[in-house]
Amino acid sequence: MSFLAAFFYDHFMTTVERSCLREWRHELLEQVSGEVLEIGAGTGANLEFYPETVTRLVLAEPDQHMRQFLQKNTRHSKLKDIHIANETAEDLDADDESFDFVVTALVCCSFADLEAALLEIRRVLKPGGSLLFMEHVAADDGTGRRYWQNLVNPIWRRVMGNCHLNREIEGAMISAGFNIRQIKRESMRTIIAPLLPTIRGCALKI
Repeated sequence: MSFLAAFFYDHFMTTVERSCLREWRHELLEQVSGEVLEIGAGTGANLEFYPETVTRLVLAEPDQHMRQFLQKNTRHSKLKDIHIANETAEDLDADDESFDFVVTALVCCSFADLEAALLEIRRVLKPGGSLLFMEHVAADDGTGRRYWQNLVNPIWRRVMGNCHLNREIEGAMISAGFNIRQIKRESMRTIIAPLLPTIRGCALKI
């Protein structure tokens, strides 16, 4: 991502953040505690929602321009132990079974290898640990929305940093060895139609 794209990212997301995402982030993250890894932390949209029950927070963000803004935003966090890393989801620099929670928010769509990333997440989670997710996903098969997702996806991926409009993320989590404990399906508001379908919830390592 270019510096300009990173610079304007938060501005671009302002309307949808106000309409639904901030509420969803708060709801998702109020349950976290202990040692937490967030993958694809971006500019830090989740930072203000992490409770003080988090004893260590690692923010993985491979894009150098996003990390510049992320670093600035960590200064306003109430958490004491925050570390920023440049690793990718497919190659996490962490020991096996080292985190209580892993968090993903609107990033699984752009992983270079979704299966490898989910297996890495499972590897670094402690036994019984949880993956908390908030992701835009493929619409149901046979719907008009899915038709447009499939049609636009090849071009969209090229111009939007490998973002896939039609990834079936829930099924990929199950295949990687997670048990979906909680899930909510809802459409994002005030955003283009192919990005509307979302899932959010908690998947347990099994």
